[in-house]
Amino acid sequence: MGSIGSMTKPTEGFLAALIQYPVPVVDSRSNIDKQIQQIVKMIHSTKAGYPGVELIVFPEYSTQGLNTKKWTTDEFLCSVPGPETDIFGEACREAGVYGVFSLMEKDPGGDAPFNTAVIIDPKGEIILKYRKLNPWVPIEPWQAGNLGMPVCDGPGGSKLAVCICHDGMFPEIAREAAYKGANVLIRISGYSTQVNDQWILTNRSNAWHNLMYTLSVNLAGYDGIFYYFGEGQVCNFDGTTLVQGHRNPYEIVTAEIYPKLADQARLDWGLENNIYNLGTRGYVATPGGVKENPYTYIRDLAENRYKLPWEDDIKIKDGSIYGYPAKNPVKS
Repeated sequence: MGSIGSMTKPTEGFLAALIQYPVPVVDSRSNIDKQIQQIVKMIHSTKAGYPGVELIVFPEYSTQGLNTKKWTTDEFLCSVPGPETDIFGEACREAGVYGVFSLMEKDPGGDAPFNTAVIIDPKGEIILKYRKLNPWVPIEPWQAGNLGMPVCDGPGGSKLAVCICHDGMFPEIAREAAYKGANVLIRISGYSTQVNDQWILTNRSNAWHNLMYTLSVNLAGYDGIFYYFGEGQVCNFDGTTLVQGHRNPYEIVTAEIYPKLADQARLDWGLENNIYNLGTRGYVATPGGVKENPYTYIRDLAENRYKLPWEDDIKIKDGSIYGYPAKNPVKS
């Protein structure tokens, strides 16, 4: 079902390595270039230490750091694809691994940037690009992602999806990934310690609700303002934690992943096959189950009229508390 960590590839499935990368302090473009080279170095050193590893995951902000004063400055942003992903692609090709990387992406249309993740395959090609659907407001200035929740083939029979940090606090994100076929959800994060317990809870619940593995890793260390908790976590499809990292920068959390077992549970389980039961309610009494949507919030969200009963009284609705200019709400 899982492992306490390994260095060899399992006969079925794959070996994953989650890198608790130290939070970068970035004040110039040269600092970003140094981080890129350090990430490349870690790809090769991790492969050397764990020869069977096939997937290496780096956390959110590991490339460009968390400099809120310069996040939206062109010097600190990347194009995706671009020179940075070319370098990561070459490293993945040389090491023969899949890699997950974090990049703050310049909007080709000239609007606010995106918080982006890519998966690169062992050929050095980008096989998945995801833009964070739920920026961590009011701190982050990113546009909400506009690429949906893509899924791609990965090692060992896996179907991979990626979410970014705050995304994982929304059960709809994990459900969307699973609904589109993912049996492994990767979560890369740059959280500070305020939400440490909630991080652990949601990684487990996202796995359990959808009968899929979750592979999650956070930045580690101190940047002079916040402490980042690391704690790479691998959860089984039954919601139990298989491996849990500590708070050490550069700690490498490894685990054997068996996507076939998650696929089998989705087909074989009767009790608690909840991702199926959501759309087939009460199938014992009603053959095939009830298909109609009973949920008001899903209907309202689909019709662009989602509104909470207390929404008019919510105090913080823009980024002015963090110094971003207040803007008029977009009317639907």
